[in-house]
Amino acid sequence: MVETIVWKDDAVVMIDQRKLPNQEKYVVCKTHRSVIGAIKDLVIRGAPAIGVAAAMGVALGASKIRVSQIGPFRAKFDVICREMVAARPTAANLAWAVERMRQVVGEASNKSVEQVKRGLVKEAKQILAEDIAINQAMGRQGQRLLKDGDCVLTHCNAGALATGGYGTALGVVRAAVAAGKRLQVLADETRPFLQGARLTAWEMKEEGIPVTVMTDNAAGYLMQQGRVDAVIVGADRIAANGDVANKIGTYTVAVLAKTHKVPFYVAAPLSTIDVSTKTGKKIPIEQRDPKEVTHLLGKRIVPDGAGAEYPAFDVTPHRYVSAIITEKGVITPPFKAGIEGFFKRA
Repeated sequence: MVETIVWKDDAVVMIDQRKLPNQEKYVVCKTHRSVIGAIKDLVIRGAPAIGVAAAMGVALGASKIRVSQIGPFRAKFDVICREMVAARPTAANLAWAVERMRQVVGEASNKSVEQVKRGLVKEAKQILAEDIAINQAMGRQGQRLLKDGDCVLTHCNAGALATGGYGTALGVVRAAVAAGKRLQVLADETRPFLQGARLTAWEMKEEGIPVTVMTDNAAGYLMQQGRVDAVIVGADRIAANGDVANKIGTYTVAVLAKTHKVPFYVAAPLSTIDVSTKTGKKIPIEQRDPKEVTHLLGKRIVPDGAGAEYPAFDVTPHRYVSAIITEKGVITPPFKAGIEGFFKRA
């Protein structure tokens, strides 16, 4: 399985997801600002993967701070954290990971600056290791919802490439296949970045799991024909009431699934659930550069003078969600009470 991101030789190395599936190239980030650039430019994407990248980027930035006293170090470190959190506003995992890094510094009153720097690198590596283990646990929890022979539709890419490794939605598929179930995957193209066509299809092909790429507007037709047994997607943020922010187009798929009585599952770690955000209406939606819509491979495909709008995410109200799959178990409606219960046990 591909390594999405690693800490190597005092740098952050990540696979360039803009180049897949045609090229397997890696980007080496040696400063926290280059990590921020990689996050903004979609070199790395997917909420859990962004969280790992943010943690490593903060550790990398801290390693470049040239002061010997903890007070001045904290001041410079706080600037790095603020810059990192601003990289992409929708994904909850980014801010969650940065907060974990802040805690390392906050608990370091009796340590030297060099000790704190080493502690930050250790914490970033731990976040990566935990993410992989969490995804594997999520897969084991979620695979019970799938039956042998199921055809699973997914939107965007929520696989190893969107995480530290293994995947959320695709992790459930992987776990089901590992349990001996024969599955087929229908991957929405997910325009305009084509995460489904390029990334999901590539991951499934690499592992020998049957995959078919479909146009984004074919989901309703295929459900109408009885060819979809379940939908599984990831999430960038989940509100306290179970509303789900995910890649633009997810809401459309969820409404279609509800209409055709197809279960709609969301696979996400507990770190994606933001209990401070009461409903999906409070989730900030990132607006991407319109050129990502108007241009293809550097060539304009939309008439001059025509505008374009590209919200990167949408919000699926919880009434369209059948269950939320986490590493600790499956949360079912009513989601507000279920989420509260999970966090009390966590």
